[in-house]
Amino acid sequence: MGHFDQVQQRALADPQGFWGDAAAAIHWDRPWDTVLDDSKAPFYRWFAGGRLNTCYNAIDRHADGGRGEQAALIYDSPVTDTVRSYTYRELRDLVARLAGAMAAHGVGKGDRVIIYMPMVPEAVMAMLACARLGAIHSVVFGGFAASELATRIDDAKPKMILAASCGVEVNRVIPYKPLLDAAIDQATHKPDHCIVLQRPMARAVMTAGRDLDWAEVAAAAEPHACVSVAATDPLYILYTSGTTGQPKGIVRDNGGHAVALKWSMKAVYDIEPGEIYWAASDVGWVVGHSYIVYAPLLHGCTTILYEGKPVGTPDPGAFWRVISQHKVVSMFTAPTAFRAIRQQDPEGAHIGKYDLEHYRALFLAGERCDPDTLTWAQEKLKVPVIDHWWQTETGWAIAANCMGIEPLPVKPGSPSRAVPGWDVRVLDDGGHEVPRGKIGSIVCKLPLPPGSLPTLWNADARFRQAYLDEFPGYYKTADAGYIDDDGYVYVMARTDDIINVAGHRLSTGAMEEVLAAHPDVAECAVIGVADSLKGQLPMGFLVLNAGVERPESEIVKEVVQMVRDRIGPVAAFKTATAVKRLPKTRSGKILRGTMRALADGAAYKTPATIDDPAILDEIAVSLKSVGYPKGA
Repeated sequence: MGHFDQVQQRALADPQGFWGDAAAAIHWDRPWDTVLDDSKAPFYRWFAGGRLNTCYNAIDRHADGGRGEQAALIYDSPVTDTVRSYTYRELRDLVARLAGAMAAHGVGKGDRVIIYMPMVPEAVMAMLACARLGAIHSVVFGGFAASELATRIDDAKPKMILAASCGVEVNRVIPYKPLLDAAIDQATHKPDHCIVLQRPMARAVMTAGRDLDWAEVAAAAEPHACVSVAATDPLYILYTSGTTGQPKGIVRDNGGHAVALKWSMKAVYDIEPGEIYWAASDVGWVVGHSYIVYAPLLHGCTTILYEGKPVGTPDPGAFWRVISQHKVVSMFTAPTAFRAIRQQDPEGAHIGKYDLEHYRALFLAGERCDPDTLTWAQEKLKVPVIDHWWQTETGWAIAANCMGIEPLPVKPGSPSRAVPGWDVRVLDDGGHEVPRGKIGSIVCKLPLPPGSLPTLWNADARFRQAYLDEFPGYYKTADAGYIDDDGYVYVMARTDDIINVAGHRLSTGAMEEVLAAHPDVAECAVIGVADSLKGQLPMGFLVLNAGVERPESEIVKEVVQMVRDRIGPVAAFKTATAVKRLPKTRSGKILRGTMRALADGAAYKTPATIDDPAILDEIAVSLKSVGYPKGA
C-alpha cells in the first residue's frame, strides 16, 4: 500500500485522530472538547469547545514569530501599473488599525460586514480585520449589480459595508459607489456606516453621516487586538447563486476552516512556509477566500494579489511575467484562463520570454479541465499540471493529486483521487452505488471534513433540502461522473448537463473533450437542446484559435465526424456553430443553462454573475444561423 493510501485510509477510519493531529499546526486560545461533534447530525461541527482567532493565525503569529520582515502580500496590478509588497508586520499593523476603525464605529463579534471591493490590498485587509474582530464578512464581487448586492444586504443584514470608489478594468474604470448607493436604497436593511476607499481613478461622492473615508478613519484609529471566538463561530458568508434566484449564503466556520486550509497547503499543493504562492482568482470567489487570503497566510507563505487578466494586460504572457518577476513556485487558476492564453498564443511563444526556473507546478480548478488544455499546458510549461475539483460549498479540494503526500500518475480528464478526509461515491437515482466506470451522481459521505460548509446562513432547512435530502447520509455535489478501477474520479458535467438522447444518458463533458481535441478549436461548449423526436440533441459551440483561416463549415464537419468516431452514432451529434466567445461568469464558468434557454426559446434571466451580457446577443445570432430556436 502506497503512502497516499495509508493517509487516506487513516483519515476515513479515524477522523478524530487525523484532524486532531492536523489541528496542532494552528494556535488555539483554548483547546477543543471534541474534534467531531456529531450530536446534532447531519449538522456536524468540528473542534467544538475550542477557541481561536483566524486573523491571529494568519498574520500575528508570523509577524511576531520570525516572519515579521518576510513579504506576506505582493500586490501586482498591470491595470494601474503598480507593484507593492507588504511584510507580515506591515500587514498586521494595517489590519489592526482598520479593525480599530471598524470597532470605533460599532462593529463587534458576530456582526456582519459586507465587503464590495476590487482586487486591491485593502480587500484582503478588510477580510482579515473582520476576522480579527470576530465579525462575519461577506465579500460581494466588486461591480456586482445593485439589485444583487441589495438581496445580499437584506439576507446578511450588515452593520457596515467596506467598499472602494471604483474598479479598474483593462480599458475602463467602473465606479462602484453609485451601485452601492442604489443597492442600499433598494435594500430594506440599512447599514450604519460605509467605509469607502477612495481610488484616484474615480472618487466617490460621500453620503454625510453614513459614509467614512477609509484613509482618514484608519489613520485616526487605535490598533485592535484579536478577539477570541469559538471554533464553530462563523468566519464568513459567501453567497452563491441559488436555483430559485434567491442567493444561498454558504457559511464557513473558524476552526475547521483554519485546520483544513493550513493542512492543504502542504498536503495538496506541496508548499513550504516562506515560499511564494499565487492563486490567480478574485477575492469575490471561494478560490480567492481560500487560496489568495487564508491558506497561504495561515501557512506563512507570500501570497500574490493580481489585479489583471490572463490576456490583454498587456498580452498572453501576463501570467509568465508575474511568475518570473516574483519567483512564484506554484500557481492555481481556472482552465478558462489557460484556454484564453492558448487561444491568443497557440504556440506558447510568450512562455520562452520569461525565466521560470523557480516555478514547479500548475493547479487548475473552477470547472472541468478538458484533457487537451491540460496536455497543452504540460507540454508548454514542462511542469506537472494538476487538475483538482472542489466547490464553493466545500471550501477546498474534494479530489486532487496530493503533491505533498505522494504524487500519483496523472490521468488527463480526471482530478485524480478523493483527498484524504473525503469519502466520494457515485450513486444512481435510487441512491444505490453504481459499478466502477458507470456514470451517476457524485456524492460525499457524511460527515464532510473540516473546512466545508456546516450549513447555510439562517437557512438550516434549505441546507438540508439543497444538499442532503436527495441522498440521505450524503452531500449532493450536483456533479455527475464516475470513479474508475483505480479510484480516480471523473467529473463529467453538472447533473443537469447529462442529456437524454433517445433514452441514452450522455455526458456533454465527454463530447466537449472530443471537440477540444480538434487542432483549430481553442474552447468549446456542448449543450442539450430540446428535440420533439429524441427528447434532447447535443449542440456544439466552438471558439477557434486566433489566426485560423479555414472555412468554419469544414471545421464543423470535422468535429461532427470526430464525435461520431469517438462516442458513436448514439450521441446524435450533428450541429455545431463557431462563435467569437462563450458566455461566462466572472469566475470563468460557461453559462450552459442560459445558452440552453436561448436555443430552446425559453424564458431566462440574465445571470448576475455574467462577465459581459452582450455575448448573449452574439450567441442568439449564431443559434439563428443554425435554425434555433425551432419554429421561431
